[in-house]
Amino acid sequence: MKDEESGSRLGGYLRARRELVSPAQAGLPPGGSRRVPGLRREEVALLAGISPDYYLRLERGRDKNPSPQVLESLARVLQLGDTERTYLLGLAAARPRAPRRKRPEHVPARVHELLAHLQVPAFVEGRAFDVLASNPMALALSPRLRPGQNRLRSLLLDPEEQTFHQDWTKATADFIATLRTTIGDDTDNPRFVELVGELALSSQRFRTLWARHDVRNLDGGTTTVHHPVVGELRLHRDKLPIDDVILVVYYPDKNSDSDEKLQLLAALSHTGSASTVHDRPADTPHAETP
Repeated sequence: MKDEESGSRLGGYLRARRELVSPAQAGLPPGGSRRVPGLRREEVALLAGISPDYYLRLERGRDKNPSPQVLESLARVLQLGDTERTYLLGLAAARPRAPRRKRPEHVPARVHELLAHLQVPAFVEGRAFDVLASNPMALALSPRLRPGQNRLRSLLLDPEEQTFHQDWTKATADFIATLRTTIGDDTDNPRFVELVGELALSSQRFRTLWARHDVRNLDGGTTTVHHPVVGELRLHRDKLPIDDVILVVYYPDKNSDSDEKLQLLAALSHTGSASTVHDRPADTPHAETP
């Protein structure tokens, strides 16, 4: 994450978001040929009510302490949502800090007990989407939810995970934007550095989305997946923080078609039938599908 280490994270974010706003979206005439995507620097400065020279200093990382009023104006011009605006303000508020001692992510014993009692797919993940613990129903849903796996790596590089998600394009965009939000100013975290470096080398999809600087909170929601045994499942997702880790639970609407299929999957997992379709070792590397 060299751009973060160089102290230009604020400038990099402004530049990436500027390129995503068209003149028409900003209420400007399109004009003639444009050499840059999105808005020009001077257009952002004009709309935000600041000088072009000052805005240039912001993008180049020469001024890292803009006022809240300037940031609010830039957020308006760049059409940032609440999460993006909060992220922008956080970038400007970040201050150099002493390196923090990294504690290993730990799953409390009571959470292991809870996982054993849940009758729906549930697992524990760390801040970088590492799977730390999972129950049998999670493994019946997907072998990529086995402890030791990384959900983002699987999503980008495992062909089976790509076909598992009904909307893989949206899933990858959500996960990568959430990772950037989670990292925040913790850019020296070895696990984040390792994961971003690995995916930047191995996935064009990751490189493209990472360069956008999207930020998002991936909390609850509903997703549709295609299970190789029981077919399509529509599942709700809740993410519950517990200490330093996250408990993730998937569950269907009661008495729905997906509920019946999940019960069938549970029965098959008890007999071992569901595992026959997951005979590939979980840690086998795969090339990204274009």
